[in-house]
Amino acid sequence: MRLFFAGLSIITGLATATVSVPVKADPAPDIGNWQSVLEQARGQTVYWHAWGGEPRINDYIAWAGAQVEERYGVTVKQVKLSDTSDAVAKVLSEKTAGVNDGGAVDMIWINGENFAAMKRNDLLFGPWVEEIPNFDYVDVKGKPTVINDFTVPTQGLEAPWGMAQVSFYYDTARLDDVPKSAQGLLEWLVKHPGRFTYPQPPNYMGSTFLKQILTELVTDPKVLQQPADEADAKKVLAPLWGYLDDLQPLLWRDGQAYPQNGASLRTMMADNEIDIAFSFSSGEVSSAIEAMELPDTVRSYVFDKGTLGNTNFVAIPYNASAKAGAVVLADFLMSPEAQLRKQDPQYWGADTVLAMDKLSADMQKAFANLDIGIASLAPADRGTVLGEPHPSWMELVETEWQKRYGVVQ
Repeated sequence: MRLFFAGLSIITGLATATVSVPVKADPAPDIGNWQSVLEQARGQTVYWHAWGGEPRINDYIAWAGAQVEERYGVTVKQVKLSDTSDAVAKVLSEKTAGVNDGGAVDMIWINGENFAAMKRNDLLFGPWVEEIPNFDYVDVKGKPTVINDFTVPTQGLEAPWGMAQVSFYYDTARLDDVPKSAQGLLEWLVKHPGRFTYPQPPNYMGSTFLKQILTELVTDPKVLQQPADEADAKKVLAPLWGYLDDLQPLLWRDGQAYPQNGASLRTMMADNEIDIAFSFSSGEVSSAIEAMELPDTVRSYVFDKGTLGNTNFVAIPYNASAKAGAVVLADFLMSPEAQLRKQDPQYWGADTVLAMDKLSADMQKAFANLDIGIASLAPADRGTVLGEPHPSWMELVETEWQKRYGVVQ
């Protein structure tokens, strides 16, 4: 999923953005009266703008849509994105054109820089999240990122629906030992040039790799938790550029080409083009083994000092046409049933946002008995979860990375 964007690119791109013809929108739902929300939602069509680059995720979204239509009479249509910032730009362009009602985007799968930009530009409906029924099950205490998106408080403007943590993976049939740090990876590539790569930023997996390396190399990781303009950004980022200067010529195809996304990394691993890859979930690797996209000898691991982790969300634009329908869909996505299926590697393999002690005994048992897959890491084996930097850091990093290392593809 593409969950990030450089804030300035959206604003400068408004001149060429397409503004959809508005349709008549229903009034904003009364979130405090859930029965009225359900009644208002029935018959609505929700256009859910969500990254569409992973077939298993698309299938899950289709399943969720079918469930919501059957139960609540809400039709869900996924608008598949290659970059979430495209949906954000559409909403911003509508606001600039005065389309404050009946917008084309009803819900967005979002986090990070994209959420920060929408919040900053008053593009979000709400607050609404903490008043809907299934938020009661969310693990706010144990998983604080469900209400803090890359250090930015969500304030009820987006609903959590999945947890993620970076893990690396390799084929045990080919490798006996793997590097478990940024420096270790660099030293390993000196001996095994061309056997690792990452997607080209601003693809979110490529950007995630850069953040992982930056977090490990920076002198004081706490500086990344504050806005970049409050620090000496040039000094903070210097270790990253020094590292990448050494890394780039050792990458697959000498760093002159990059895979498109995480799915491309899996294909390259299966085709023996690389030896080490990474994902935002070890469950994704188990799902790929289940689907025979990877050999069953592939296993996941994490770096010794930890890997980045975050929560992903869904949000509703301020001018959405089907706000009630979108709220009902978001509530279903947080339900124990939907979260259980989402955590099952057979369907997706993404960790739940829910607190087990808030669930019924039967549902707790169902989660406990879930086969997480042969390549998935148990919670105790995932090491330290590193916090995501403030969104402003990635805007700087992506822009500068393109100047230094970007290639035309």
